[in-house]
Amino acid sequence: MNIVLFGPPGSGKGTQADNIVQNFNLFKISTGDLLREEIKNKTNLGIKIKEIIEKGLLVSDNIVNELIKKVLSNLKKESVKKGLIFDGYPRNLKQAENLDKITDVDKISCVLNLKVEKEIIIKRILGRQMCTNCGLIFNEYFNPASKSNHKCGSSFLKKRSDDNEKTIAERYETYLDITLPILDFYKRQKILYEINGKEEIGEIFRKIRVIITSLQAWLCKTYSYK
Repeated sequence: MNIVLFGPPGSGKGTQADNIVQNFNLFKISTGDLLREEIKNKTNLGIKIKEIIEKGLLVSDNIVNELIKKVLSNLKKESVKKGLIFDGYPRNLKQAENLDKITDVDKISCVLNLKVEKEIIIKRILGRQMCTNCGLIFNEYFNPASKSNHKCGSSFLKKRSDDNEKTIAERYETYLDITLPILDFYKRQKILYEINGKEEIGEIFRKIRVIITSLQAWLCKTYSYK
C-alpha cells in the first residue's frame, strides 16, 4: 500500500505521517526531510535549497523529483514491500504525474487530505519545534514537548528558520495557487479522502486509521482472488 499525505504547510502532515509509519509499518518519504538533509550537509544543492525556502518559494520540480528518485533507488526491496507514505510530495500536477510513473508497479492506494484554515496554520507553524536529535515535531501551543513524550531534552528543540509569519503567508498562498488543484487529479481517480485537520491529533489519526484499515482489508480481499 502506497499513501500520499496531503495538506497545507502546518496542517500536521509530519505528525500524522509518523503515526501512520508506527502503526502500519510503512516507509516514510518526506521531501521536507530530504531537503533539510541537503541543507544540513551544506552541499551546493543544499545552499541553493536554503535560499529558495527562506524566500517562501517552492523548490523546483527537477530538484525534488531527483531527490525522490534517489531515495527510492537506495531503498532496500524489503522496505518497499512494506509500502510507502509520501509526506510533502507531490506538490503540483507535474509531480503527481511523475509519482504515478515512478510507482508504476505499486500505484498510489489513497490520498489523505488534511483541511485546515489559514489562521490555524499560522499559529501552528509559529509554535512548531523540531528535535534535532530524534527528529520528532512538537508545538508549544497544541502539542508541547514533555518528559513523557520526549526524552532528548529541551536543548534539542529548535524552530525552523523559515517559520516566520511572512514566509508562512507566502507558502500558504503558493499552496493555494499551485498545489491545491492536484486534488482534482486524485479525485478523478477516486482515491481522495478529505479529513478535518482542525481536530485533535488523536481524533485525526483515528479517522486515518479507519480509512487505511478498510483499504488494507479491501486490498487483501481483492488480491486473494487473483
